[in-house]
Amino acid sequence: MAEKSKQRLRSREWFDIPGDPSATALHIERYTNFGITAAELRSGKPIIGIAQTGSDLVPCNRIHIDLARRIREGIREAGGIAIEFPVHPIQESGKRPTAALDRNLQYLSLVEVLFGYPIDGVVLTTGCDKTTPAMIMGAATVDIPAIALSGGPMMNGYWRGQLAGSGTIVWEARKLLAAGEIDDEEFIQLVADATPSPGHCNTMGTATTMNSLAEALGISLSGSAAIPAPLKERAAIAYRTGLRIVEMVEEDLTPSRILTRKAFENAIRVNSAIGGSTNAPIHINAIASHIGVELDIGEWETIGLDIPLLVNLQPAGEYLGEAYHLAGGVPAVMHELLRAGKLHGDALTCDGTTISENCSDSPSRNHDVIRSYNDPMMENAGFAVLRGNLCDAAIMKTSVIGDDFRQRYLSRPGHENVFEVRAIVFEGPEDYHARINDAALHIDANCILVIRGCGPVGYPGSAEVVNMQPPDQLIKQGIRELPTLGDGRQSGTSGSPSILNVSPESAVGGGLAILVTGDTVRIDLNTGTLDVLLDDDTLDARRQALEATVIEHQTPWQEIYRSTVGQLAGGGIIELAAKYQRIRKTLPRHSH
Repeated sequence: MAEKSKQRLRSREWFDIPGDPSATALHIERYTNFGITAAELRSGKPIIGIAQTGSDLVPCNRIHIDLARRIREGIREAGGIAIEFPVHPIQESGKRPTAALDRNLQYLSLVEVLFGYPIDGVVLTTGCDKTTPAMIMGAATVDIPAIALSGGPMMNGYWRGQLAGSGTIVWEARKLLAAGEIDDEEFIQLVADATPSPGHCNTMGTATTMNSLAEALGISLSGSAAIPAPLKERAAIAYRTGLRIVEMVEEDLTPSRILTRKAFENAIRVNSAIGGSTNAPIHINAIASHIGVELDIGEWETIGLDIPLLVNLQPAGEYLGEAYHLAGGVPAVMHELLRAGKLHGDALTCDGTTISENCSDSPSRNHDVIRSYNDPMMENAGFAVLRGNLCDAAIMKTSVIGDDFRQRYLSRPGHENVFEVRAIVFEGPEDYHARINDAALHIDANCILVIRGCGPVGYPGSAEVVNMQPPDQLIKQGIRELPTLGDGRQSGTSGSPSILNVSPESAVGGGLAILVTGDTVRIDLNTGTLDVLLDDDTLDARRQALEATVIEHQTPWQEIYRSTVGQLAGGGIIELAAKYQRIRKTLPRHSH
């Protein structure tokens, strides 16, 4: 166990102010009205916040309403005082126009709570996609001891006796509906059957990805990410989290000591090995910005592309969350990467131990679910980062490139991994849905579907809409995927090998703004280039003719968000916020 810090706790500046009994009494009196005694508050015990994301509005995280009781018990057992508080809700499937709009809002509100209230350490209750990065970003900015605790994935879903992964099944059901193989009622029932219990998505979508990466970063307890929400082990890890956060306060083990350059490199490699979401670069780069670690989007390729796919989980594989947990979860994945010399084993974690100490003796318990490094599902499973006259950066998830897509687009003799396609351009999802089946577009297998106006500024928030399916007629012919390209995002549960997260976006004059239907787009995965095949004069003329995007705000936050947000390649953060780091070094002014 690490040595206890002699540093005076922040909460003492509220509850034991030297020479100012009036201010001390003012802060203490209202916190006693629900049963905490003044003696407890003045005792010097650490005050531990429980940042509660669970509610009826956020079903993916609702399990935390129950888990909070076990967190409290752990905090109390370790000698701390638990203070639970709500944070701004984020539910991926509930928030319109997109939950991404609220990640930075949850971040901002958490920073204000952690800085402005008497909190010495915090348990970050995570789960649904954006909640995990938002909470870690907030704790990183303030730099008080923090542990992220996932609520865990739901249990396996089934449909007609086959595994049905939450989220992933939606995209398959849409194709079945388009092909006439199911009707509207069967569509709804199929999707409902894939969500059988409390918890977040049981696929390797953004939720499982980000909670796995929180563990890889060292900001969650080792072995915690993959435990399904309803299992007793989930309640047990909540109790252990409560115990450990008090120890972390005593040790002054802060995010800045854990979220180092080595930790981020580990996370990138783990993301490749698990077949993680295309949203991971956005969120991980955002966390890095708020803790002061430089991380360029291109490093997702240079650090992570050559890592093989080890985890056989939908959408890149076949299994679901229960199997991931039973096979050993994140420690088993990191065990394989450590053996291959691909991780920084000396990176510190919130357990108070290193990655190597946590994972060296945690081999896979099912080698069909978590493969060995030398017998992977596929080689080179990281993200390809593309650049060219259409963008400064875009990414493509190589682990979901299927045999049919590879044969049709990436296997031309003498031109492997290079394809040229005719652009069909849509102005957002409404335009796509209205025109995708328009015969006048002459969409065939030699086309790429392009969607724009869907980035952080244009949407706002950046919508998960790039994984567009082909026209119904092509699906009926057996063509279930076309290349897709956009300045928005897509759900991590999607198996589409889209080219997405295009930066800069079209709404701020990015390259997609000059595309017109009929242009030829060339993608070269060998050189990492994405270009429209036009001469320089034509490109310049189109850029000169561009008109400013007309932005219509629907809420005050949308206007504030658009005026402060950066591009996806940089994490889509509030850019002015990145300069505020380790702000717990100062105290807020007195309120009276």
